[in-house]
Amino acid sequence: MAPRGIFITGTDTGVGKTIVAATLARLLRMNGVNVGVMKPVTSGCREEHGLLVSDDALLLSQAAGIQVTDDVAPYRLREALAPADAARLDGVRIDFSVIKSAFDRLASSYDYLIVEGAGGLMVPLSGGLLIADLARELGLPLLVVAKPGLGTINHTVLTCFAAQQLELRVAGVIINGMPEHPGNAERGAPHQIGSLCGAPVLGTWPKRDEVDEMEIVDELSAWLDGQAETSIVLRELGV
Repeated sequence: MAPRGIFITGTDTGVGKTIVAATLARLLRMNGVNVGVMKPVTSGCREEHGLLVSDDALLLSQAAGIQVTDDVAPYRLREALAPADAARLDGVRIDFSVIKSAFDRLASSYDYLIVEGAGGLMVPLSGGLLIADLARELGLPLLVVAKPGLGTINHTVLTCFAAQQLELRVAGVIINGMPEHPGNAERGAPHQIGSLCGAPVLGTWPKRDEVDEMEIVDELSAWLDGQAETSIVLRELGV
């Protein structure tokens, strides 16, 4: 039986995948779900006491209330580059079997697993294999994180179209970082995306300006917990 979970991808770098993933993890934990998290590949890791640390994996784990292990973050790379290039510079080969074994161990320990990709679906990982190939290998549906504003309709529709061509199921789209006073482009994007991308828009999340990411996660998860629509969103995500 395939594990319950979601693979979170983005339309671009910097759209807030980690915040969305961590917020969902915190929300599920608040509602009594035994939730696990995974960041299979992290580029741009910082060094601490001679070890590379994935800040993304740290935030995800803190939100879920679990420890960061090698299974949670199996590949931690030094340079802030596409993973294939960062791995080459570190003398590392990203092996899907290593990631799948870690994923299977996590899936056996948790009732629901949130996996965050790197960048978008077409980001190269190893030997011509892409993030999309990893999502297929893990067998999880996609949650696409998009930003509001000009250009996001094109990026989001392209991402969903590529997923569908690769036979990846898109559970939905979350538009993250909607400003308090949106312009015409921001106001129109959710409707156009919902009409064109073949997957439901599961939320339009407000922009938060706090510096501390865990504070943002706490505020967003509390906000979502108070929304009547959240139960529908979680059902669409297979919770």
